[in-house]
Amino acid sequence: MSEAEHVELLRELVQIETENPPGNERACSEYVVDWFRERGVDAELVYEPYEDRPQAVARVGEGDPTLVLNGHVDVVPAGDRERWSHDPYGGEVEGDRIYGRGACDMKAGVAAGMLATVAIRDRLRDGELSGSVVMQAVIGEETAEPGTKRLLELGYDGTYGVVLEPTELRTATSEKGLAWYEITVEGDPSHASRPDQGSNAIRNAEPVLEALAAYDERIRERTDRLVGDAYATVTEFDAGTKENVVPERATITVDRRFLPSESAEGIDAEIAELLEEVEAEHGVETDWTRTRTYESAEIPTDGTLPETFRSHSQAVAGVEPDPWGISASTDVRNFVNDAGMEAITWGPGENGQAHTFDESVDATDVPKAVEVLERAAGDLLTSD
Repeated sequence: MSEAEHVELLRELVQIETENPPGNERACSEYVVDWFRERGVDAELVYEPYEDRPQAVARVGEGDPTLVLNGHVDVVPAGDRERWSHDPYGGEVEGDRIYGRGACDMKAGVAAGMLATVAIRDRLRDGELSGSVVMQAVIGEETAEPGTKRLLELGYDGTYGVVLEPTELRTATSEKGLAWYEITVEGDPSHASRPDQGSNAIRNAEPVLEALAAYDERIRERTDRLVGDAYATVTEFDAGTKENVVPERATITVDRRFLPSESAEGIDAEIAELLEEVEAEHGVETDWTRTRTYESAEIPTDGTLPETFRSHSQAVAGVEPDPWGISASTDVRNFVNDAGMEAITWGPGENGQAHTFDESVDATDVPKAVEVLERAAGDLLTSD
């Protein structure tokens, strides 16, 4: 396909608003299926895990080895549109860049996967390659919903997996995990004219915040050579019902980024111990819950899949072939941890563009990604 066709596909994907929440992926999933069927590729909507938010799957070839390409079509909300210089759903082109919510995260990757699937189909049909390719356009990644996990459970799995998130075509063999915690600190309400009558939940939260700051400083000493340091960051604080009421409750949200060597269960124990110590020393009443979890994941850096992608990314785009890990969380954990597959995070675009105002991607990244995917398939799907 020509570069103009690559650009037009990405523009059309961006122009379909797929914000999550609330979960508006259906129109995009239908578009993906129609696009494949127009090109003679078997594609279907999968009405799981949610009937009203179908996922799209296309398959070319048959049998093993099977290369699974994965991209999520949901995007985070555009936010304050007055702060955008470009229509977030206009798919506007300026120079080499395409602008819009999801242009980078991660409809550029979805477009590359779609285009590569068609190109590889022709080589499979001609007998140049053997095996198959599955292209997954999934829902719910932005809110840790089981879109990818459910497709893998339903048998849309394979030998190798590539999660097409924006990595600038670097090959990530490991990623941090993410756990969000909600900590509640209790108080006793009273009129603000009689503050000593009650117990101010904001003041009660102060030693909890101090303990969390010390915890963050301590765990930053834990590090991984590929994904970096562990973090515990307070990202939200909510308290109070009215200006003249001593607050009865304060809620603290903590974003805990953890290493492949750590586990969510182990972090649960650390949070529980931290709060027990605060309660014992300061007499405050707390409660906590883990509200969302993205598990960490890793595979050996010298496996067939990562070595193949590092080699071709260097040849096509000059990407240094050094082992690397990603500090964000992706659905690669479902491939590695749930399906037991060799899988990487790799794709076009810069991760620093994700979730920003005027999000954009270099349109020339998509054909480069397609070329790498074709080359990699040539190594992984052999007719030997």
